[in-house]
Amino acid sequence: MDTKDEPRWLDREEEAAWLSLVSVLLTLPAALDAQLEADSGMTFYDYSVLSTLTYAPNATLRMRDLALVTNGSLSRLSQVVTKLECRGWVKRRPDPDDGRSTLAVLTTAGRKKVDQTAPGHVERVRQLVLDPLTKTQVRQMREINRRMRCAIEPEGNALFTATGAEEKLR
Repeated sequence: MDTKDEPRWLDREEEAAWLSLVSVLLTLPAALDAQLEADSGMTFYDYSVLSTLTYAPNATLRMRDLALVTNGSLSRLSQVVTKLECRGWVKRRPDPDDGRSTLAVLTTAGRKKVDQTAPGHVERVRQLVLDPLTKTQVRQMREINRRMRCAIEPEGNALFTATGAEEKLR
C-alpha cells in the first residue's frame, strides 16, 4: 500500500484536541439552552433566529437565507418561526421582490424580547466560554474558529457577512 493511500491518523495531541472540541460542541448548546429556557422560555436556536434578524437590514431576511445563517433546515426554521409568530416576536410576509419567497420580519416585541434576553445570555456566554480564558486565549480562539470556519466554508458565508456577524470575528 502506498503511503499516500494510508489514513492520516491523529497523533495523541491531535486526538486530545479533537476530543476536547467534540466535548464542547456536544455540551455547550445544552448549557446555553438551559439558561435561555429558564430565563426567557426560548431555546438557543430561537434566540439565534431572533438575534440574527436584529442584524439584518430592516430586521428582515428571506426564510431560506435565515435558515442558512442559523444553520437550520427550512423545515426546522419554519416550525420555529411559527412558534415565534405565536408569541408576537416575528411575522412572515411575502417577498415583494420574489413572489416565491417568504420574509421573516422581527417585530417590535421581538426586538424587545432580544434586548431583555441578551444580558443573561451574554453573561452565560462569559461564564462558560470567555471567563475561563485569558485575553490572549480569546484572541487565539477567535483566530482558530475563523480558520476552521474558512475550512468548512472556503467561499465564506455571504449572509453571515451581510448580517454583520463577520465583523464581530475581526
